[in-house]
Order: sequence, then structure tokens, then C-alpha cells
Amino acid sequence: MSLSDEAKERLADIVTLQPTKNKELQDRWGMESGSEVHQYLEGELKDYYYRDDDSLIRATEEGVELVDVEPSVPAEDTDGVPELIRVPELHAQVLDVIAGPDEESESVVSVLGKLRTEFDIDPEVEAVRDALGSLRRKNVVEVIYRTVPTYRLAADRDEFEVENIDD
Repeated sequence: MSLSDEAKERLADIVTLQPTKNKELQDRWGMESGSEVHQYLEGELKDYYYRDDDSLIRATEEGVELVDVEPSVPAEDTDGVPELIRVPELHAQVLDVIAGPDEESESVVSVLGKLRTEFDIDPEVEAVRDALGSLRRKNVVEVIYRTVPTYRLAADRDEFEVENIDD
């Protein structure tokens, strides 16, 4: 199966963002719905992606080999903190402000407040929640359940490198 340039770029996004969800790809690709993402995946990239046990989207080994991008989290590695993660700018900013692994975990609203103060940005609450979920799937943020879910780094900041994919 020969892939178009667009399909290769989108496969590279999967490799870069894995493990990921329809919503993350929908936002990245400017699609209207998760259903549209699913249709694209099944129509164009069926042989190059799969859903893991948690229904997260990952590239197959063959898919990784087709694009010139190193996965930040290898398909087999679902435990431990990765050495490198590739994330959009908002995700990198969240990592800069979120509580460390030895600090008290904080709510989405607390992280949003820090983003507003530190970076003079005003993202939607849902965008911050999505960023935290994505970072959790990459094993660099952990969730602590209290009255509301709260978050903090799963490891010290110097244990992993962050590469901004928006640059």
C-alpha cells in the first residue's frame, strides 16, 4: 500500500503523539469529529496503526519505519518515564508549571491559573484537561484522585526531555 504525502505526515503525527486518542488527532489534523479521524485511519492508514489494550492509537512497527520520526514512547514501552517526549506547545507549558513529583498534586483549574500567570495565555479548561490526559498517557504526569482528579509530575523534570512539535 503506497501512502500519499498527507498520509505519511499524518502517520508521523501518530508516531510522534503515541499513545494518542481520536480527539488529539482531530485537533492536530483540523477535523470536525473523532468519527472523521476514525474513517481516515481505517481508509488511509489501516495497515500502519493499531489500538492498544487501552484503546489508544499507536503506530505499528512498519508504520514507524515508513516515516522519519522516532517515537517518543515506543509501542512496547508502556511503563516507566520515557527519555524524550514530543508534545505540542501547550503540553510543554503544562510540564513547566505543574507540581513536581514530591509536591502536592493540583487540579486542572490550578494548572490553568499557573499557565495564565507564567505564560500570559488563556487556554480553554478542556484543552488543559486534554493536555494533562495526554501527558498521563505518556507516563510523565500522574493523577491523584481526591475530591477532584489532581495531577503532578510522575518523575523529576531532569529525567526526561521535552521536544515541542509546534516549533
